[in-house]
Amino acid sequence: MTKVLDGLFYSKSHEFVKVEGDEAYIGITDYAQHELGNIVYVDLPEVDDEVSAGEDFGAVESVKAASDLTSPVSGTVVEVNENLEDQPELINKDAFGNWIVKVKLADKSELDNLMNAEDYKKMIEA
Repeated sequence: MTKVLDGLFYSKSHEFVKVEGDEAYIGITDYAQHELGNIVYVDLPEVDDEVSAGEDFGAVESVKAASDLTSPVSGTVVEVNENLEDQPELINKDAFGNWIVKVKLADKSELDNLMNAEDYKKMIEA
């Protein structure tokens, strides 16, 4: 059973956004990690990199495929999850617990373009 957490925002490209104040944690959803299979590498951006909504900021590679990471929001990278450099499989263990980047949001209104948990569930079930 794929987990979808309430209170998060979701993109069509299967990234999640967890907002805390004016910062957001971005990672891939449980559904995405199931589809990818065993994750062997995460290409992380650098701290202070600018990310833009709809633009790629990195990639996740699994034994099956490589998948670009598309930022659901715009902002500045303030932290990357360095644990993923040595242990990319953490995403398979707990996708929502192992975010990829933390960004300072440039424009909170961009969140209005994303799905809530209910809408995301409908999309992945379709």
